[in-house]
Amino acid sequence: MRLKPVLALALALGAAKTRADSSTTISTTVYADFTYRQNHDEGKHASADKSNGTEFDLKRFYLTVDHSFDETWDVRFRSDVGNETNGKYDVFVKNAYVEAKLAPELYLRGGAADMPWIPFVESLYGFRFVENVLVDRTKFGNSADWGLHAGGKFADGLASYAVSVVNGRGYSDPTRTQVPTVAARVSVNPLKELTIGIDGEVGRLGQAVAGVETYHNATRYDAVIAWVGGPLRAGVTGFIAKDYAASIVTSNTAKEDTATGGSLWASYAIIEPVIVFGRADYLKPKKDTNSDLKDVYFNLGVDYKPVKPVDLALAYKWDQVKAGTLSTSNGTIGSSVAGAHGTYQEFGIWTQVAF
Repeated sequence: MRLKPVLALALALGAAKTRADSSTTISTTVYADFTYRQNHDEGKHASADKSNGTEFDLKRFYLTVDHSFDETWDVRFRSDVGNETNGKYDVFVKNAYVEAKLAPELYLRGGAADMPWIPFVESLYGFRFVENVLVDRTKFGNSADWGLHAGGKFADGLASYAVSVVNGRGYSDPTRTQVPTVAARVSVNPLKELTIGIDGEVGRLGQAVAGVETYHNATRYDAVIAWVGGPLRAGVTGFIAKDYAASIVTSNTAKEDTATGGSLWASYAIIEPVIVFGRADYLKPKKDTNSDLKDVYFNLGVDYKPVKPVDLALAYKWDQVKAGTLSTSNGTIGSSVAGAHGTYQEFGIWTQVAF
């Protein structure tokens, strides 16, 4: 959803109010990078997109306004500026909701809010500013959406849950739907440092709109095991998705399809401000209709925190797609030439600034 001038004015008024009202807070998170990248179609011996070369890029700029009316009622507005289309920046509303905190075991949110899975895994992974987590990177899920959301924690955080009933097209498209998408996650922490979580999602990806017939439900199931304690972060996550494509949901002749993927990551603070990190992903996005199509991804890097709100990561990212093409957060990778592959590489500095 694009940010209208009236929302920009409301944001400015909110900023002015903050100076006099301690119940309103404003925060900012910036993801940026200065890198050299190459996305090459080996089948055609040519560049696969126009984004190759050296560039400074503002990946994300989040501006968040939180206001608390009392111990129960809160509101949040978060704008999202991102490099989404042809190198031009788009402005979206990522969060815009009213929240009722009824108990530690139950909060309710109405509006555009975080989905149960992607932000949860991001909090365990810790390096979203370098790369989206697996489901987000390969576009098999949304990080936020418009609808109703609930969640809570039990036994001082030993267990938690989150449920969303949403439109299904993601926060950038609030189109009404006749068949909502339902997503739910549960997690447990048998130890303070150890998290085990599972998640499920079912719906029609927001395609059930007036004048459009839908024939299939898209489903996705996720799991994660992660350790976050002391100098170490490590985890493994995976998913299975069935018919997770608008082209399948809206067709009565399309063949059903299955996607499976897994991701393994680890990071270690060798000294207090310096962290080494790495990650590897493997994905088969069309096991039933194109079993040869595969995506193999990895990154390696070192992160330095000169001050608490700033991360500077020197990293290398590599991704190869064989026997077809795949739309990712780094662009479309692969080759349209039968039997060929495409390779994406990027090297440089990624930064996160949060204040």
